[in-house]
Formats: sequence, structure tokens, C-alpha cells
Amino acid sequence: MIRSPDALKQVRHVLPDLQWWALAGKKHGSSEAGDNPADCLPVRVFDWGHPLDRAEPFIAALGPDPAAVRWDLDAWPAVPEAGLEEISQKYAYLTLTVNSRDLYQDEPSQDHAVHVYARDRNADQIARVHWLADQVGGRLTGRVELAPL
Repeated sequence: MIRSPDALKQVRHVLPDLQWWALAGKKHGSSEAGDNPADCLPVRVFDWGHPLDRAEPFIAALGPDPAAVRWDLDAWPAVPEAGLEEISQKYAYLTLTVNSRDLYQDEPSQDHAVHVYARDRNADQIARVHWLADQVGGRLTGRVELAPL
């Protein structure tokens, strides 16, 4: 979600053809209708298919505004240092929520969350989640829960 004119300007620099709609709903403004997003703030961004190297500049452009970035995976990569081989898995994905704990950015926070979606809730998948958390400097506490697909 983009709330401020400054964040909008920065995000449009990173993603010039931004796909968005007004928080109040598409009938209140959208990129589909050719509306100016600055006249419709706050807006939700649902923009697909960008290269991985756009994620970090997009997140940086938002500043303190909440956002979510989702990666769809054809397979869970091998993690040799954790003794895990690649697993082909259709429809696996993860979402990074920035400055928010929930997927829809309704719970602002000063940290981030990683939401992992997988078919199986087994020790192998849980090991991958812990490995991922270590890579992003996070720490998982309590129960690890994988959302079913």
C-alpha cells in the first residue's frame, strides 16, 4: 500500500508502469482506468512479473510504508549447508511483508515478516524456513507454521 505522495513518486521511479487501485476500491481509481494515483491515495499495488532485482529498490522506495513482495517458486532450492536437496514443488511461494506483520498490511510494525506457503508441513520444509530466516537476519521463535496451499 502506498500512502504518501513522496513514496508514490519513488515507487513510480522504480516501477514506471505500476499496476494499482485505490484502497477504497477500483471504482475510486485504478491504473486500468488511467487515473492518476496521486489523486487516489492511499493505493494498493498489485504488480506482477518483475525481475527479482526490482524487489529491493521497490521496498526502499516505500520508506516506512507497509508493503508485501511475493515470490512464486517452481522448486525449493538446494541448501547444501543444511543438508537439503532441491525439491520440485509447483505452487510454492513466499511473501515478505515490510513494515507490517500481515499480508494485507493492516498491522503496521517496525519490522518485517516472511510468510511461507508449501504443500507439506514436514521437517524438511521447516528446516528450509529456519534456514531462510537465518539468511534474512530473522529469528523464528515458538511454533513454525507453514500455510497449506
